[in-house]
Amino acid sequence: MFGALTEKLNKVFKKIKGRGVLTEENIKDALKEVRLALLEADVNYKVVKKFVEDMKKRAVGQEVLESLTPGQQIIKIVNEELTKLMGSTAQQLQFKGAPPYFLMLVGLQGSGKTTTAAKLARYLKKKGRHPFLVSADVYRPAAIDQLIKLAEQIEVPYYPSKPEELPEDICINARSAAMQGGADIVIVDTAGRLHIDEKLMDELVRIKEKINPTEILLVADAMTGQDAVNIAKEFDEKLNITGVILTKMEGDARGGAALSIKAVTGKPIKFIGTGEKIDALEVFYPDRIASKILGMGDILTLIEKAQEEFDQKEALRLQKKIKKREFDLEDFLHQLRQIKKLGSLEQILSLLPGFDQMKQFKKLQVNEKELIKIEAIINSMTKEERRNYKIINASRKRRIAKGSGTTVQDVNRLLKNFAQTKKLIERLSKKGSINGIGPIFG
Repeated sequence: MFGALTEKLNKVFKKIKGRGVLTEENIKDALKEVRLALLEADVNYKVVKKFVEDMKKRAVGQEVLESLTPGQQIIKIVNEELTKLMGSTAQQLQFKGAPPYFLMLVGLQGSGKTTTAAKLARYLKKKGRHPFLVSADVYRPAAIDQLIKLAEQIEVPYYPSKPEELPEDICINARSAAMQGGADIVIVDTAGRLHIDEKLMDELVRIKEKINPTEILLVADAMTGQDAVNIAKEFDEKLNITGVILTKMEGDARGGAALSIKAVTGKPIKFIGTGEKIDALEVFYPDRIASKILGMGDILTLIEKAQEEFDQKEALRLQKKIKKREFDLEDFLHQLRQIKKLGSLEQILSLLPGFDQMKQFKKLQVNEKELIKIEAIINSMTKEERRNYKIINASRKRRIAKGSGTTVQDVNRLLKNFAQTKKLIERLSKKGSINGIGPIFG
């Protein structure tokens, strides 16, 4: 996410920080490079023009030129201006009036509306809400079937739409069904088209008039860049959308849509889709995204992910085992599985400050297969071997390697790494550095 833009901006900042003193000329040259980086990232040219003008007003002045650390001051200003560009603060869903509240998802075909509807339902369910799913896409029976399967997967009730029904009638009937089932939020997955046409918009306007949604959220593909921004403008003109959900953000190395939509339409990005899995939906925090673009990581999101996924009782149990020096390979395996719940290893590491630079300059490769290999090796051990790795002799190693489809060298490497990890966490435990709040990164 934003990899190409991060790389270009970091090159600019490296030059700036390499100078002890900055002149107006230095700053103007740097801003030209920032401008070029943003344009290459497919940010709307009017947005870039205003951004650079705002930057210039702040950078060519006492705030920077008289600073003891002018390079750091420039980065601080860029961070603040990027945050402001994307809306400054996260925008929550608005629920007005009496429930059930309608959330209407609109967008073109292929933007990921159906999957996003289910992701949003799962998110709201975790927040203590009682969502209800309904497909108003009568043109693609496969879309109705897909939403039903996803609803069953996340255990959320749904309305069994029929292709012969009118989309607006489906929504009215769904309201009654939702009320009977005690749901407080109805998420409507509307039909899309390959392009915006009058028929599509007329249908969406009719649905809007019937259900009076509290939110109309445009689901747009982040990887389409300025196309996504133009689509947002057109949908907003016809429907007065309340916000945007950008999908496929994990594959968007440029970030043009994320940086342009709020400035062009005035409507906030409320969520981003960060993967294909049903839990890959995140609230859009402008300050955190700005921090990530500048290579500063996103520790807050990592902490929130950990708090959401990790069982606190299990963490306390593990803490007691560590204090008693009883941490074993079964615990190690459990921690590995906990980490995998957060997403791919690369996604987790990308939230840490400096990871993008490490990847660029050290050609760092994140090998997911190694984690799979570790899990296979531990699964091939007996309970006794997991609890006391020191009994694993040469013949046991050969059996474990054969059972896991690995080599004896792989088994040796795991045991060596585990022994080192065990010593480290026992040392940290003595110092009181481990509080059982999250996974052990071995």
